[in-house]
Amino acid sequence: MLATLREEPFTRKGWLFEAKLDGERCLALRCRADVQLLSRNQKRLNDTYPELVRAFRSQKAERFAVDGEIVTFEGDVTSFSKLQQRMQVRHPPEELRRKIPVWVYAFDLLHLDGYDTRQLPLRNRKELLHKALDFKDPLRFTEHRETDGEAFYREACSKGWEGIIAKNGDSLYVSARSREWLKFKCTKEQEFVIGGYTDPKGQRTGFGALLVGYYEAGKLVYAGKVGTGFDEEILRRLGRQLAQLETRTSPFAAGASLPRGAHWVKPKLVAQIGFAEWTPEGKLRHPRFLGLRSDKGPEEVVREQ
Repeated sequence: MLATLREEPFTRKGWLFEAKLDGERCLALRCRADVQLLSRNQKRLNDTYPELVRAFRSQKAERFAVDGEIVTFEGDVTSFSKLQQRMQVRHPPEELRRKIPVWVYAFDLLHLDGYDTRQLPLRNRKELLHKALDFKDPLRFTEHRETDGEAFYREACSKGWEGIIAKNGDSLYVSARSREWLKFKCTKEQEFVIGGYTDPKGQRTGFGALLVGYYEAGKLVYAGKVGTGFDEEILRRLGRQLAQLETRTSPFAAGASLPRGAHWVKPKLVAQIGFAEWTPEGKLRHPRFLGLRSDKGPEEVVREQ
C-alpha cells in the first residue's frame, strides 16, 4: 500500500500520524522456520540484511506478514544515502554490519497465524502488530500520534526528518497507491530514471552529470542534469554501470534542451534525487543525487504531484 503525496498537512479526527522514514520498504513473511524479506518490487533481501532475518525468525509468532521500512541513521535522522552502502552488498561482512547497522520499523500487519488481517481497520491492525511481535532491536514498532498533524509536521521538518505520513485509522490494506494514506515531505525528492550522462571535467572521474527523467504517457520526459551528491566511489561504480548500458540513441522522447555531446544509456537505472523545486520549464532546480533504487522499476517512475 502506497501513500499519495499532498502539500498541506492537517489534523483530522480518526487519522494517525507517523514519521516518514527514509529507507527501503520491506515486507517480512514468516512461515515457521522460513523467513523471506521482500522489497517493494518483490526482490529478496535476505542476503543483504541477515540480522533482520534473525530478528523475525526469533519471534514466538510463527506465521505472519509484516510491512515496514529498513533504515540506518546519520545522527538522529534516517539516511537513505548511508543505507546505500548496505543495499549494494549481499552477505555483508561483520565489519560493514557494525559500521552501517540497520533497523526495521514495522508499521502494518497483513497476516497473522492463518488469518488475513488486511480487511481490518488500520487501527486494529496496529494493535495486533504491537501484541504479536517482541519489539527489540533491530526490530522496532512504528509509533503514531492522533492529534495536531500540523504541529507534528513542523516538528519533523525542524528535526531534519523526511516528513510525515497521515493514515486513516479506519483504512483497509490495499495493494495500490491510496488517498487513505497521505505523505507530506519536508524536502522535495523523488525517483528519476537515468537516461544519459555527460563527460567528467577537470580531475573528476567516471562521469560529469546524470541526465534524468520520468515517464508520462509512456514517454520518458527529460527533467535535467544532476551533478552533485557523488563521492569518488559512487563516481567509479556508477560510471562502470553506465558504460555497460550505453546506447547510440537518446531514450528521451520529450522535454527540451538536451545537452549536446551527451552519452545515452538504456533507461534501466532508477535514482533517488533531492531538489529545491521544479522550474516553469519543467526542470529540476538544484538537484542532488541521493542514491540508486533497486526496489522500483523504471516504468513506474512518474512526476509526483
